[in-house]
Amino acid sequence: APPPPWRSSSSYLQSSCWYHCLYYNNRKMNAINWSTSCSPLKVLLCTLLLSCVTFRSSSAFNTPPSAAVRHSNSVQSSIITASSSLSSASPETAVNELNWDKVTDEWELDCYSRPVLVDGKKKLWEILLTDSSGNMRIQRVLPSNKVNSREVRRVVEEIIDNSEVKPSTIRFFRGAMFNMINIALSEIDVVARPSRCTFALAQWIEERNRDVYPKMDGYRPTMGGVGGIGGTFLDIRTAVKLPDALRGEKYAFVGLPLAEFMEGGGIDASNIGVGRLAPVDNTLPADSFVQGVVILTPRAKALASWLAGTEVAGLKADLRKRELVMETDIDNQYLMAKLNDEQRREAAVYEEGKDALGGLHFISVQKDEDDDPAGFWLLREIPVNL
Repeated sequence: APPPPWRSSSSYLQSSCWYHCLYYNNRKMNAINWSTSCSPLKVLLCTLLLSCVTFRSSSAFNTPPSAAVRHSNSVQSSIITASSSLSSASPETAVNELNWDKVTDEWELDCYSRPVLVDGKKKLWEILLTDSSGNMRIQRVLPSNKVNSREVRRVVEEIIDNSEVKPSTIRFFRGAMFNMINIALSEIDVVARPSRCTFALAQWIEERNRDVYPKMDGYRPTMGGVGGIGGTFLDIRTAVKLPDALRGEKYAFVGLPLAEFMEGGGIDASNIGVGRLAPVDNTLPADSFVQGVVILTPRAKALASWLAGTEVAGLKADLRKRELVMETDIDNQYLMAKLNDEQRREAAVYEEGKDALGGLHFISVQKDEDDDPAGFWLLREIPVNL
C-alpha cells in the first residue's frame, strides 16, 4: 500500500536561465505504484519529485506527517579513545586494539594546537588520525618544538607501518596547516586531498572539545576555535559561477527520513553512484528528516563525476547574499542559483533543517525523476570553530 500523501511545504526551482524561477501548485500526491525492482533510494526520490517534475512546477520540500521508522542499533566498533592525559598509547598497543575489518583505506588527518596549556606555558599540539568510518581513532601528542612537516610525516609513517589497512587517501581540512601537512604527505605513498569531507574527523574533534579537553589541566576555553575552516578569521570568498556545461536544469528542495541512512536503511554504498555517505551520529532522532537538494540534468553523469573529483563538501543557502552555493575542496565555492524572496524563504527552511541535525544534508544528481542517482552525497557542514 502506498504511504500517506505528502504534505507540501516548499518550492521547486527550475532554470531556463541562470536566475531561477519558482513555481508553486501545492498539489498532494495521489496513490503511487511501488515497483519491487526499484532501489529504495530511487523510490524515495521518485516519490518526492513525481508531481513537481511531471508538471514542471510543484512543491519540493516534503515532510510526511508520520512514517514507520527503522531504528538502528548502535554500531559496535573497536575505537582507540584518546586519553585526557598528555601521554598516548604506543603504536603497537593502539593498532592491536582495532577491528581492522571495519577500517577503510580513506583516512582523515588533523594537526593543530588545542585549548590546553602544558605546564601553564605552551600550547598542546596533537595529531589526530582517523578513517572515514570513524572506527580507527589514533591520537599523538606533538612536542611544541617539533611542530613541523618532518615530525608530522614521521608520526603518520609510524602509524601506517603498524596498520593492517594502508591508506590510499588522506584528507585534511585545516587551511591554516595546509603547507605543513601537504609537504608532510608529499613523501608518503598516499593521495593527499585538501578537503572539507573530513566528517568522521570533525565529529571526533567535537567530542574531544566537549568531553576531553575541559577535563585536562591547563584547559583554556578562550583558546578554542581559532583555526576555522580554510584558516581565515573573516570569510571574504566570492562564489564562482558554475560552468554552464555542468549546471543543472532543475533543482528541488526535498527531505528524506534519517532512518534511511542508518543501519538497516535503504540508502547505502550500493545505490549512490559515484557519491559518498558521511557517518551518521546514532544519537540523532531517527524519525527526523534530512534536508537536501536534488539536481536534475541530462548531463547528470558529467556533473556527478565532476563533483566527485572536486570533493563536494556541502550546499549552503546564503540568506544574506540570496545565493545557493556549493562548497568544494578546502575553500572553493560555486554559485548554483540566485534566490528571490520566495526562494529565500524556502532556503531558510532548508537551513533550519540542516541546523537541527548538526549540519547533515544531502545532494542528489540525476537525469530525471525516474533515474537512479548518478551521484548521491550525504554531507555534513563542518563547524567553523574546530
